[in-house]
This record gives sequence, C-alpha cells and structure tokens, in this order.
Amino acid sequence: MDSGLFLRGLIIGFSIAAPVGPIGILCIRRTLSQGRASGFLSGLGAATADALYGCVAGFGLTVVSGFLVGQRFWIQLVGGVFLLALGVKTLRSVPAERAAAASGTGLAASYVSTLFLTLTNPMTIISFAGIFAALGVADTGGDLSAAARLVLGVFVGSAAWWLLLSGGVGLLREKLSAGVLCWTNRLSGAILLAFGAVAVWQAAT
Repeated sequence: MDSGLFLRGLIIGFSIAAPVGPIGILCIRRTLSQGRASGFLSGLGAATADALYGCVAGFGLTVVSGFLVGQRFWIQLVGGVFLLALGVKTLRSVPAERAAAASGTGLAASYVSTLFLTLTNPMTIISFAGIFAALGVADTGGDLSAAARLVLGVFVGSAAWWLLLSGGVGLLREKLSAGVLCWTNRLSGAILLAFGAVAVWQAAT
C-alpha cells in the first residue's frame, strides 16, 4: 500500500504536468534563452504548486479548497493578467546568441514566477480531487503518512516531467539558429497572450 500510494501520486503528478500549457511554453522558452537550469526551476515552481494542491486534495482540506474555488474570479483574473504581461514581454524579447549565465536572482525569479502562475489556477484542485477519486486515493482514511507519500509522489512525478522537458529542449539549444529562436519567442509570446486572454475571459464570464 505504501509504495502503491507513492506510485499513484507519481503518475498523477507526471500526467498533470505533461500537457503543454502556459507553464510548458515558459519552461521551453526559458530553457532556450537562459539555459536548462532556468527551464527546470521554472518547472519546479509548477511542481511545488502541484504538490500544494495535492496536499489540499490528499489531506482533505475542504475549507481551503472551498475558499480557492470561491475566489476563482480574482485569482484567475490575476493569473490571466500575469500571463498577458509575460506574453508581451516574450514577444518583445530579442533571442540571445547563447544561453545566459545562470544567476541566483534569475533562477529564483524563474521558480517563484511559475509557482505563482500555477497557484493562480484554483481549478487545478478540482482536477486533483477528480483524479484522486478515479484512482481510488481520494480518501487516505485520516492517515497523514499515507497522504504525505501520495503528495510526495505528485511532486516527484511533476518534477520528473520538467526535468525531461528542460533537458530535451536544452540539447536542441545549440542547434537552433537565431532566426528560429526569434520565431520561437514570437510563437511563445502569442500562445501566452492567448492563454492569458482565455483566463481573463473565463474569469469575467
């Protein structure tokens, strides 16, 4: 049962992280422009947020989940505006000839920004609750250690995806021309703007 819960959490974390959304676009773009470390830490911020939402679902914190869903309008609106700002910044950015040298401040910003961005999607908690129920792990029977193993699995699974993504994109970095990187910035910026616009529209409606 112990390893089973961890394994299920790992599958959940990997599955939720894998679909390419705004965080995936950011991870790819930052890996191309700033290096693998920045891309991975961007993903790690998302993995941390996934683990926090996994805690809410796994530990059965209904008060917290109820508050998040109840404040969906403001949380989603803030996240949408943040995405719009990132989209504009990405569209206007000029690709560097080589990945920027990693710095503590830059890496911390990569982590915190995606942590914040992922947390501004409160409906993620609904996804976790539904998947937990479908896999038969929604109720850990009040066993805190069991819930902790489940959440740890979610974090490890999500982090594993971001490591694979940033590592794979990093291998391609040196093979891409400046022109390709420029179009990558434009495409990434356009996609981020689209995600931001949808988030703001959903919040408004």
